[in-house]
Amino acid sequence: MAQSYNRLWKLLIDKKMSKADLRKIAEIAPNTMTKLRRDEAVNLAILGRICQSLDCDFGDIMEYVKEQETHHERLDK
Repeated sequence: MAQSYNRLWKLLIDKKMSKADLRKIAEIAPNTMTKLRRDEAVNLAILGRICQSLDCDFGDIMEYVKEQETHHERLDK
């Protein structure tokens, strides 16, 4: 499963906020911000704090992105 936080970055732009502002108001650790920037999995409780801080819903900050099959997986079918 893959997730994308592009919606979060767009929302921050719309609200004229920086990533540092988000980190402060949602009390996010630096390593978690790194995970968000890399589109890696983040604890649901942290995503909840982000939503609470930005007054939004999970779908407003992230989306599921279908992972592409590797070349080998396609050949095995």
